[in-house]
Amino acid sequence: MSQIKDKLTYDIIGCAMKVHSFLGSGFQEVIYQRALAIEMHKAGIDYVREMEMDIYYYGEQIGTRRVDFFVEDRVMVELKALSKLDDLHLAQAMNYCQTYDLPFGLLLNFGGKKLEYKRVYNLSHKKSLET
Repeated sequence: MSQIKDKLTYDIIGCAMKVHSFLGSGFQEVIYQRALAIEMHKAGIDYVREMEMDIYYYGEQIGTRRVDFFVEDRVMVELKALSKLDDLHLAQAMNYCQTYDLPFGLLLNFGGKKLEYKRVYNLSHKKSLET
């Protein structure tokens, strides 16, 4: 499992680096999202774009959340186009992992001079302890 995760996240980050290298910074998030979809398709990476899931509070559905990419049924990828990530963005990505019941995900920021990426973990997921 760990090797699969490492290879998949490595491949996703590689696709994101190609996008950032070509486009640079300064575009809206949706532009990077569309370009990353093209790169992941070219790389043979299976994904669902803007996947929406219900959020429950004590068993009652109270809303929905939409993640930018859900990759190969196991990795959540959230995109940003900001000059700098902060703790709020990390918390949002971690919440997505909890909502989707995933052990980990990726937060990608295209807004800086270099691509910024962070692996985020769902600390309440049993498999996050194995990664």
